[in-house]
Order: sequence, then C-alpha cells, then structure tokens
Amino acid sequence: MSITTDTQKELAHLARALKAPRLLAAAERLAPIARESNWSHEQYLAAVLSQEVSSREASGSRLRIKAAGFDSVKTLEDFNYDFQPAAPRDVIAHLSTGSYLLEGRNIVLLGPPGTGKTHLATALGVKACGQGHRVLSASATNWVNRLTTSYRAGTLAKDLAKLRRYPLLIVDEVGYIPFETEAANLFFQLVSSRYEHASLILTSNLPFSGWGEVFGNHVVASAMIDRIVHHAEVITLKGNSYRLKNTKTTLPSEKQENKAE
Repeated sequence: MSITTDTQKELAHLARALKAPRLLAAAERLAPIARESNWSHEQYLAAVLSQEVSSREASGSRLRIKAAGFDSVKTLEDFNYDFQPAAPRDVIAHLSTGSYLLEGRNIVLLGPPGTGKTHLATALGVKACGQGHRVLSASATNWVNRLTTSYRAGTLAKDLAKLRRYPLLIVDEVGYIPFETEAANLFFQLVSSRYEHASLILTSNLPFSGWGEVFGNHVVASAMIDRIVHHAEVITLKGNSYRLKNTKTTLPSEKQENKAE
C-alpha cells in the first residue's frame, strides 16, 4: 500500500511551505518500509525528517565547498601517506574533526614544494565545509591583493571584520613571492585580526626562519609568527615532490656523459 493521492498532495503542499523539496520523495520511499517493519508513527516521522536533514546538509556542504574558492577539491582519503610518511596520521585525523575551529586554533604546513601541503590544507578545508563551517581559500598573493584593494578603497577594517566571520581562512604558498612593505603590513593585520578569534591554515615552502626575508622585515615577521603559532598545530612535511615522482631527472653530469658517447 502506498501513500494515497490526497495525502500525497497534502505532503507536497507542506513540503513547499517548509521549503523542503526532498521531503515528499523521502516520505514515499520510506512508507512501505515503515509498514513492513511495523514502525511507529514517531519512528516514521523521525526517518523522513532525518532524510531531509541529511539532504540539506549535503547540499549545504556542496555550496560551501563551491564558495570556498578551492583551486581543486582534495580529500583526506586521497592523501598518499605512503609517499609522505612524515605526515602524522593521528594529528591529521584529530584535525579532521574540526575541533580546532571551535577554539580558533591555526594549522601551519611547512615543507618543500610538492610534498602535500596544499592537498592537506584543502582537504581539511573541505572537511570544515562538510561540518557546516564557511571557508575561504586563496594564495598568499591573492589575499594580499584583496587586502590592498580594500585598503586603498578605505574599507580595510570593514573587510577584515567580514573575514573574521569566516571560521576558516586558508592561505596557500606563503613565501613563494616576497612582499613589499605595504603588503607585509596588510598581511600582518589579517593575522592579527583573527588572533584568538578564528582559524587560519597556512602553507609555506620556507621554515619560519626564512619568513623575515619574505616579509622584508624581521620584526614584523617575528610578531606575525608569534600570533600564528601561539595556538597552532605546526606540521613539517619532508621529501621529494609528489608531482615529479614519475619523472626521470637527468643530472648535468649524466648529460655530459651521454653527449660524449
């Protein structure tokens, strides 16, 4: 026995009123199961509503991932721990729960290019989206460009306040391009505005000792690092580039030998 036409129409009306477009389909799908299993009315109602909530969460997660601005979507399940044994599985598993976001803690991923920093940063960002948090992701250069535009338009304070409402910002590739004085000061303001309020995930190919050169001011870099690591998990990755693992590199000495032959 299926849901009657009159009941179906009433459910369709109620679903539209509640702005729950998937509710009717869940009700129809679960009705025969409920009858066969002798569910109570309460059990049936809970199952239908659970389906609607799950669908909404999945839809919301997709929208948050799209709005985050990831260059590409990465997951922790796809991360190659065999290639990167320096990555602490237990620490990353704990971070994947998102508890650091509730405490406004940061994550810093350091290591040579191609060792999985961006993958882990993105994957943790995707996890955060799935847990209901809004995320924004961009390279350090793009963040500075955004802040520079706000500063010159006289809206920097407003933009920083807006960004503080995002539980997580991801700043990728700190150190690839040196910052001029104005850019360094703006980046410092971004870090300071989030200190003990909201989380950052930063990736860098340089150890902290090299950040003074990047920001052109060792005092500013030191103050920035102090705020970042005060409440942070710092993970250092090692090894060769994963992107080059299947590429044979010919050394200069080998080229000369081949030429001589």
